[in-house]
Amino acid sequence: MAGEDERGHRQIVDLKTALQLLAEGEMVEHGVIPWSSNYALLVSVRHGERQMLAIYKPRRGERPLWDFPVGTLYLREYAAYLLSEALGWELVPPTVLRDGIYGPGTVQIYIDSDPEQHFFNVYPRHADDYRRIALFDIVANNADRKAGHCLLDAQGHMWSIDHGICFHAEPKLRTVIWEFAGEPIPAAEHAALEHLRDRLEPGQPLRDAFCRLLQEEEVEAMCRRLQRLLESGRFPHPDPHRRNHPWPPI
Repeated sequence: MAGEDERGHRQIVDLKTALQLLAEGEMVEHGVIPWSSNYALLVSVRHGERQMLAIYKPRRGERPLWDFPVGTLYLREYAAYLLSEALGWELVPPTVLRDGIYGPGTVQIYIDSDPEQHFFNVYPRHADDYRRIALFDIVANNADRKAGHCLLDAQGHMWSIDHGICFHAEPKLRTVIWEFAGEPIPAAEHAALEHLRDRLEPGQPLRDAFCRLLQEEEVEAMCRRLQRLLESGRFPHPDPHRRNHPWPPI
């Protein structure tokens, strides 16, 4: 796993080290991310001899939304990381909850990528990655999957970012990724979803972890979405009765 220090030097770290850096590292602010709809900062985190760049999203910088509880977007960002890890797909960059310069929030590894490389021009070469992201978004009920929220790093790994408006109990899926509608879910992905369903049974540690981050009704709705997906065995079609695409799309 690659990170960068504030001079742009690449550092290769394992997941355990990355999470420790994010959770315990001394944080230094480098500036606000100008295109973010909520207050997000580029920071560096240092612990011992290691450091890396990260994105810090404090709770106090969240823009109020009419349909999401105030002060919960950072928790949804972390819940998305838990979901990604539970599926075993490594879609969401390593993310932690912690107190930072401006109070509690999420800190996530910064992914260096070319902003011109987004869904609309790299999809054919990375269709398998986007299938997994599409399934992830269905389970997470992602209300804002823009083309630019999928980042291709220098090693060719596809990452998924910006999950603050996920996990609503009501249908909210808005995404640019509808190319797979009606297709059968591949066997490996179907097996990962089945394993996730088992881990979300009442009393399971993973379900308890989600219940600490989300409302109970939101966790139950996620389980229902997952069950419907498994029962159909196919990628869903857009709902003709509501808006299915984000704006702007990139």
